[in-house]
Amino acid sequence: MIASQLPLSGITVVSLEQAVAAPYATRQLADLGARVIKVERPGGGDFARRYDTTVHGTSSYFVWLNRSKESVTLDFKNPSGREILDRLLDGADVFVQNLAPGAADRLGLGAEALAERWPRLIPCTISGYGTSGPWADRKAYDLLVQCQTGLVSLNGTPEETARVGISVADIAAGMYAYSGMLTSLYTRATTGRAHPVEVSLFEALAEWMGQPAYYTRYGGSQPPRLGTQHATIAPYGTFPAADGKEVLFSIQNEREWAALCARFLGRPELTDDPRFATGSARVAHRDELNAIVAERCARSDAEEILKDLESIAIACAGVNDVAAFLDHPVLAARGRWRDVAVPGGAMVEALLPPADLTGLSARMDPVPAVGEHTEAILRELGRTGAEIEALRADGVI
Repeated sequence: MIASQLPLSGITVVSLEQAVAAPYATRQLADLGARVIKVERPGGGDFARRYDTTVHGTSSYFVWLNRSKESVTLDFKNPSGREILDRLLDGADVFVQNLAPGAADRLGLGAEALAERWPRLIPCTISGYGTSGPWADRKAYDLLVQCQTGLVSLNGTPEETARVGISVADIAAGMYAYSGMLTSLYTRATTGRAHPVEVSLFEALAEWMGQPAYYTRYGGSQPPRLGTQHATIAPYGTFPAADGKEVLFSIQNEREWAALCARFLGRPELTDDPRFATGSARVAHRDELNAIVAERCARSDAEEILKDLESIAIACAGVNDVAAFLDHPVLAARGRWRDVAVPGGAMVEALLPPADLTGLSARMDPVPAVGEHTEAILRELGRTGAEIEALRADGVI
């Protein structure tokens, strides 16, 4: 579907973005038809372009985060470059930046300065720890924030902590920035007022830490690290099958527990055993319970176990690696893959955005090469070919 038929058609976003959080937020706006003008450094562009070279020479991060955008290279610290940035902001609805701490204010691009000149512009600031407070000047990366929020202390095994294997703090911040910008666009449309949006990686991931925070504050200790086991539900985790594969299943209520005892474990008497009769009792006697479950699983291959559990309506799954996930039958049957071009012209498979809007298809346009749209955008602003060449010669673009 072309961008002009999508809900955010007519919305222009100018973004001084890099890495993950801000590009993730703006890509979701682009998915819905917004025009996203990505301002990059002359020469190298967004440093996420060079995180790896696995996707036909382009970074897997960059391909994931930057489809359907226009790339313009611009030294906005140069007066000529700043004039161009200001012209872009004249026609923008949203301005997004995740510059280094304090940089936006020093450049006159903080929310207050922008509101004075462009009162209908919605500024969105993505930072590490917020623009105020004792850590406002600190840089923050995903794993640092995983550590600071306590997430790493929950993840892993009793012997060793582990990071979450995706950029979970960046993703959380990008999601809240995206929803915040949508909310502000709606408010502007209904009241005329443009509310600035501010999101920090730390506070975004802090929200996701809500359950362990309550558990720790009011329970006296934090949930234990248990690998794939669940801290507050048992049985819930992976168990090895006879063929060496692992299966995961979860018991969520007493009906499921009774069915598991009678029809999978073959031990109906365990249903009312005082050690296991309630959810809290099963957690308290987790080791004994896991031993019983493990002994049963060790007698069957993984496929047989999954069939047996499904037959009694117990939620279960095999443990996929990433290659198996890519070939998942649900993604194939539901048509979730689309071809997207990357720099150089190669095509890659990309997943559709997860939120389906009936009657609309998400925009899935190419991932831009660095500065690919610079000349076209400058011509839109009225610059001549000679002026563009002069800007290039001076290193402004």
